[in-house]
Amino acid sequence: MSQAANAVLVADIGGTNARFALADISASVPLDQNSIDEYPVTEFASLADAAAHYLQQQGTTASSGVFAVAGRVDGDEARITNHPWVISRSRTAAQLGFSELHLINDFVAQAMSIALLGTQDVVQIGGASWSPAPAGESRNYCVLGPGTGLGVGGLVARDGRNYPLATEGGHASFAPASPEQIRILEILSAQFGRVSNERLICGPGLVNIHRALSEIADTDPGHLQPADVTARATEGDAVAARAVEVFLEIFGAVAGDAVLVQGAWDGVFLTGGLVPRLLHQLQHSGFRQRFESKGRFSATMSQIPSMAITHPCPGLLGAAAYAVDMQRAASGAIA
Repeated sequence: MSQAANAVLVADIGGTNARFALADISASVPLDQNSIDEYPVTEFASLADAAAHYLQQQGTTASSGVFAVAGRVDGDEARITNHPWVISRSRTAAQLGFSELHLINDFVAQAMSIALLGTQDVVQIGGASWSPAPAGESRNYCVLGPGTGLGVGGLVARDGRNYPLATEGGHASFAPASPEQIRILEILSAQFGRVSNERLICGPGLVNIHRALSEIADTDPGHLQPADVTARATEGDAVAARAVEVFLEIFGAVAGDAVLVQGAWDGVFLTGGLVPRLLHQLQHSGFRQRFESKGRFSATMSQIPSMAITHPCPGLLGAAAYAVDMQRAASGAIA
C-alpha cells in the first residue's frame, strides 16, 4: 500500500451511510473528489472497520484523520444519533495506526466547509451576493441545515484561523409571525408542549406543518413522510403546497434570527438534506422576505447574503478544512 506524505483520511458519518475521502493538506484544493466513497454503516461492526475497509479499497494508508459524526462528541467518545456505534477516538486511532485523530460534530464540519467553498459550490438566494473572503480577513458566518433535525452552527474567521461554533440553535423556541402560524403553534403545542424551531424546520417538521394545516382545513392527510408532502405539492395538492411554502417562510425567519444572534454579518449558508431537494421552491418562496423582515434591522438584513450549499459533500469538505487548520496551527504557520 502507498501513503501520500500529506494524506489525511476524512470521514462524514451519519446514521445511514459513512462517507470517506482523502485530503492533501498541502494542496490548495485539499479534498480529493476522486477518492470519495460511501458505505452503509450497517455493513460494519465499527467505524474503525469501515475506515480500514476504505483504505484497503483505495490501496493506500494514512497516519491521521478527521471524522465528522452525526452525534454529540463528548471528550474521547462520540455516539451516532441514529445508529448504535459508540466511537472511542483513542481506540479507533489505535486500531487504524493513526498518530492523530480528531472527532468533530457534523455541524462543526458543515461550518468549516465554508472556508473552502467557492462560488461554484453555492446558489444565491435573494439579492445579496457573496464571494470567498481573501486570506486573513475576518468573517462571521452562520450555517443552518434541515434534515432529520435542524442543525445550527457558525464560523468565525480571525487572524488566519477558522473557529467553528457548535450550537443547539435548532432547539430555540418557534416564534409565529402570522395568524396562520399562531394556529399552527397552538396545534403543535397540544401535541408537544413546548415547540422549538426543529419541530417545524426539518423533515419531520414539514410533516408536522402539513398535519397542522390539514387540521385547519378539516381534512385527514393520513400517515405521510416528508417526501410524500413534497410529492403532493408537486402534483398540485393545495394543502401540501402551502405546507412547503410555510416551511420555507419559517426557515427564512429562523435563518435571519440566527444571523442576528450570532452576529453573522458576512452571510448564512443553508445545508442539510432538504435544501437541494427544495432548491427551486426556495428560490421562489417567501424565504428571503421573512429573512429580511426584522423590523429596525431590515435594511441591514437586506445586505446579508444567504447561500444554498450545492457542493455534493460539504461534510467531507469541512473535515478537510479542519485538517488544514489544525496542521497550520501545529506548524506555527499562524501567529
